[in-house]
Amino acid sequence: MDPISERLRARHPQKIDLSLDRMRTLCAVLGEPQHRLPPVVHVAGTNGKGSTAAFIRAMAEAAGLRVHAYSSPHLVRFNERIRLAGELISDRALGIILDRIEAVRGVETTVFESTTAAAFVAMAETPADLAIIEVGLGGTLDATNVIERPLLSVITPVDLDHAEFLGTDLATIAGEKAGILKPGARGIVARQSEPAMAAIHASAGRATAPLTVMGTDFDAWAERGGMVFQDLERFLDLPAPALFGAHQIDNAGLAVAVALELDLPEDAIAEGLKSARWPARMQRLTAGPYGEAARQADAELWLDGGHNPHAGRALARTLEDRQRVAPRPLALIVGMLANKDAGGFFEALKDTGAQVFTVGFEGAAAEPEALAAVARGRGLGAMAAGSVAEALDRALAFGAGRVVICGSLYLAGEVLGASAETWPD
Repeated sequence: MDPISERLRARHPQKIDLSLDRMRTLCAVLGEPQHRLPPVVHVAGTNGKGSTAAFIRAMAEAAGLRVHAYSSPHLVRFNERIRLAGELISDRALGIILDRIEAVRGVETTVFESTTAAAFVAMAETPADLAIIEVGLGGTLDATNVIERPLLSVITPVDLDHAEFLGTDLATIAGEKAGILKPGARGIVARQSEPAMAAIHASAGRATAPLTVMGTDFDAWAERGGMVFQDLERFLDLPAPALFGAHQIDNAGLAVAVALELDLPEDAIAEGLKSARWPARMQRLTAGPYGEAARQADAELWLDGGHNPHAGRALARTLEDRQRVAPRPLALIVGMLANKDAGGFFEALKDTGAQVFTVGFEGAAAEPEALAAVARGRGLGAMAAGSVAEALDRALAFGAGRVVICGSLYLAGEVLGASAETWPD
């Protein structure tokens, strides 16, 4: 664990307690930094938040803008969560801001609330042209939602996840996500299920927030090795997104709609599509011990942090496309948090024909044997392994020519840390 993470865990509750009261109190003592940010693009959703934000940031930076970005969780270093005008926050700067936060008396904030406050202070005190703020969990009561006047609100695809906090039906979850919609600030919304879209429209009506919706007001699709974007005014022939997978077309299309709302030029949009990076989203691993082991076996090794049924379906589509073009024996190395819907995740992947190897990782991970039993219950061949290294050895011995490590961003972080595949500075 990196020093910043250790410090935060030692000094703040690690619980999830959705409320804005503590955050508002803390921000008031700190001088209301959330009201001193550059124009904010606020991003909520179940899946695709990070990828969409990465595309928006790359497009804005290609247009010459200085861009702040806040995301969670981190993968290797805590500093990944806060990017100031294009650079990761330094240990020293973050430490000084955390000192200020910890000096506040009378309010016991959670780790995420303290982190969010630190991001707002750092961003308020560093000049920039735009801030891209990613919601941590939900929307309505998320710590980031003390932002009252965003320039734009973005809602990526909504699906079932974090049921213990957000509810068990799509309409309820979508209503929570749509809590980021604010009066007069346009909402740019991804393609949604009917229940989710109905809830978002209802929330937008209450908030008097105008909406621009994918599939109605604009759309994007793959064509001739690239990507096409079309709205009511224009038709753009664009390069394929740098992030791999068919689902990234939708994420990229959502980002293009945001970029056009920001009046970014078409050449910057195209450049951003080609240059965006977002680790652990169908990332090809080539370095470090895992990448080298796969290379010596003439196998592909991929890493994906998706961890719910919607992400499982996206991964299944991506693998189906890859297998159709270049078929290879497929193996999945899967680790998941114990509170995730493992059954739904494996259900989405049951037709891939993959051999599954389950692993644990530091934290509240599901037991590998129990996870393997869930996979077998969905018709997949599965066995537990003691580590990622052991699972990879078994997968390669099994003859897999394509291996995907998946199921958790926490697992992905451990893999990246061991693979010398660190976050880009």
